[in-house]
Amino acid sequence: MKRIEKIWRDLLKHTKRNEPSFLTGRVDAYYHRTRDPQAGGHILEGRLPGDDAIRLVSNDYLSIAGHKKIRQARIDALQESENEMLRSGVYRFGEDSQARFEQQIAEWASAESALLSQSGWSANVGLVQSIAAPEVPVYVDMMAHMSLWEGIKSAGATPRPFRHNNVESLEKLVQKHGQGVILVDSLYSTSGTLCPLTEVVEIAERSGCMLVVDESHSLGVIGEKGEGMVSDLGLADRVDFRTASLSKAFAGRGGIIIGSKRHIEYIKYESFPSIFSSGVHEYDIAGFSAALEVIQTENHRREKMRDNADFLRHRLDSMGYDVSASQSQIMSMVPGPENQTIVFRDALEARGVFGSVFCAPATPKNRSLVRFSINANVTQEMLTRVADVCCEVRDIVGADQWLSTAKKDRKRPQPKFFVPEPSIAI
Repeated sequence: MKRIEKIWRDLLKHTKRNEPSFLTGRVDAYYHRTRDPQAGGHILEGRLPGDDAIRLVSNDYLSIAGHKKIRQARIDALQESENEMLRSGVYRFGEDSQARFEQQIAEWASAESALLSQSGWSANVGLVQSIAAPEVPVYVDMMAHMSLWEGIKSAGATPRPFRHNNVESLEKLVQKHGQGVILVDSLYSTSGTLCPLTEVVEIAERSGCMLVVDESHSLGVIGEKGEGMVSDLGLADRVDFRTASLSKAFAGRGGIIIGSKRHIEYIKYESFPSIFSSGVHEYDIAGFSAALEVIQTENHRREKMRDNADFLRHRLDSMGYDVSASQSQIMSMVPGPENQTIVFRDALEARGVFGSVFCAPATPKNRSLVRFSINANVTQEMLTRVADVCCEVRDIVGADQWLSTAKKDRKRPQPKFFVPEPSIAI
């Protein structure tokens, strides 16, 4: 505690020479909020994991980052690209590696076209900036990814947030404000909840709204060949745009926008990130192409990930933690106020279990949480250890006093991993 207090005092006393007052207030507020020794230090800065620690923090859901095919594809492309021309993606023309990958992913997703972006953030910001405008209402789920909110800001549009996964809330807003753009995630990254996509699509069609679905956490994970929730539900031709970060199941760094040929060409030459930022490297494109092949053909990885998620979710639910919202590889426990989450984080990490800590602005204020991300390589022995630790610390951290525990609906049947009924071809 004394060490934390010293660090905190040193940070607050650090020279403010030439720092304008408008910045000083914000920076001081940050350090008071995040380095208060009474709160236990910064909520994101816990222990360093040891060699035997279990880390449920990776977005590599299918555990393919080290796959031989993907690594070799990147190595080969790197060796063959001595004279790679680094340039904005708008200057890539004709049949090249990027165009081939974009066509591959479009066909896999049952779409006409696709556009590779530098990241999922760039894809969302650039897309929304290109299709929204100050006079266009943008209906956004309160738990939609921050990149979608940033896209609204970039477009100068007014966000019209609706309650999470609440189609009645969405429909009332659309009836009030009229035709616009609807923004949702198919699988939400903090809670593992799933969007009621069919109902959202129907609202978009009735109102003439454009629909954007961020599939970052479902692409590669849901579907017979990992084609994502939109395609697996048979909604590919009813959703205007799909976006995704390729840093999740694709285990790389990039983003994708999927849509019609007409719209994708427009986005390519109107999106600010597409115009004003360098394109993706050849070795990254080669890795994505190889990853797509692995995702399509190695279904056992999805099955193992689902089994792992169902196993841990059932164990956590049986001991009273509220993970009932999750129907995916993502599950979160919500202590709420940051000081309570720090206590929970420390109790887990002291016993060798590490999750991802989320706090404002990634969550609402006093809704901080610890997220477990489950992947295909986790063993049942490891998950049993995680469950045992969570059981051991439950009384120590006062989990029965958490608001999320008090609200837990114990009568609700524990859901298994979402696997939709296969769509029927007509």
